[in-house]
Amino acid sequence: MALVQPLASGNVMTNGSATNCSAVPGKAAGAALGCDTAAAQQLSSDTQQAADHKSGAAAAGEAEEAPVEEEVDITINNVVCSFSVRCHLDLRYIAMNGDNVEYRRENGMVTMKLRKPYTTASMWSSGKITCTGLTSEPAAKVAARRVARYLQKRLNYQTRFCNFRVVNVLGTCTMPFAIKIADFSQKYPRLACYEPELHPGVTFRIKEFKATLKVFSTGSITVTAPSVAAVQRAIEHIFPLVNEFRKERTAADLAAVAASRARRYGSRDSSESDLDDDDSDID
Repeated sequence: MALVQPLASGNVMTNGSATNCSAVPGKAAGAALGCDTAAAQQLSSDTQQAADHKSGAAAAGEAEEAPVEEEVDITINNVVCSFSVRCHLDLRYIAMNGDNVEYRRENGMVTMKLRKPYTTASMWSSGKITCTGLTSEPAAKVAARRVARYLQKRLNYQTRFCNFRVVNVLGTCTMPFAIKIADFSQKYPRLACYEPELHPGVTFRIKEFKATLKVFSTGSITVTAPSVAAVQRAIEHIFPLVNEFRKERTAADLAAVAASRARRYGSRDSSESDLDDDDSDID
């Protein structure tokens, strides 16, 4: 009587997971080899996953340990632009027939105010006009074109808008720390001037950007430069210099910063410049 060999079956544990393997009579060696190969592949996959998890955790730890970059907000308070209308202006006629104008005879000019965008235009008889009080370069150009268009349409002048340029920009920012301005001025004697009897801040000049900065102990910095881009570059240039002389703010410094921000934002006109209005070319 022939004996029938029973089927051999079993489970192989690989890293906590069971892999079913079965041996068929006559193919036991091949089945065992297949089972070992599957177990090896599972072990390799689990090892790779563990390595990836470890590297991800290490990267997350480095990201948490990396210092947070401090941001500084730059506020543009005033943009001054100039242009020419290439015609003679009768200041007395403009003062008698214009709107929102004031004739300053002692200065030989007429000032006119616009509401949108908010600006004050100073006009001379030669045809040169300057606009002040803007908060951006695009708003300055819109205001200049509206002044020229007003002279053309309302006062019948043959104006031609030309030679427009931004001549001066005033910007302010507040560092997230107070500054030891006495030590700062001593380290840069050729660029910084500090006269506490005359002015509470340090005057710092950057010839490369044609910028003049006023640095105060509270961390406030006032920048005067030919353009908005020059103001930004000047702030980026001086930040690492004053960062060496940083100090914690006192209660008086915090109160001064809060009062400065209240004056800055309280004096702003509530209505923003509407740059989407029709602004056709002037012949």
